[in-house]
Amino acid sequence: MLDEIQDDAAQRMGKTIETFSQDLRKIRTGRAHTSLLDAVSVPYYGTNVPLNQVANIGVADARTLTVQPYEKSMIQPVEKAIVGSNLGLTPNTAGQVIHIPLPPLTEERRKELTKVVREEAEQARVAIRNIRRDANSHLKSLMKDKDISEDEQKRGEDAIQKLTDKHIGQIDDLLSDKEKELMEI
Repeated sequence: MLDEIQDDAAQRMGKTIETFSQDLRKIRTGRAHTSLLDAVSVPYYGTNVPLNQVANIGVADARTLTVQPYEKSMIQPVEKAIVGSNLGLTPNTAGQVIHIPLPPLTEERRKELTKVVREEAEQARVAIRNIRRDANSHLKSLMKDKDISEDEQKRGEDAIQKLTDKHIGQIDDLLSDKEKELMEI
């Protein structure tokens, strides 16, 4: 029973780390990366689909992305979706290839992005702590129902705290890596 609670908490904390990591990938640094366009969706035959399902996305150089739609008729909708994505990108079409130059980040913008990254990290930490609270309250209710002893509850809470510390450490590592990446020129 204690193992089930710990496994559930570990699994949920792992998903929180995964989500945080994906959120960090969406925040643009100075370099071109295809994951920058992961959040962009394009209307395709009446439904919105991710951009990577209707076009080939590539990196031309350190500051330019290329998007090549599989169908010629998709060039305009893809361009419109990129402009409307609020990523601050301006696509240029050359034939059947859309070039997306990434403007260099100013110092002020880098600092703003660092604040955004820190807020995301704090939200992830709060989520981890909420998972710890849920697991500990589950342990307390088991002890009240006399399903486990007080010592087992303490051992369980200690194990949950170690899990919490480990996952918050991972969040801090991801945060410091992203901050270094953002401040790099």
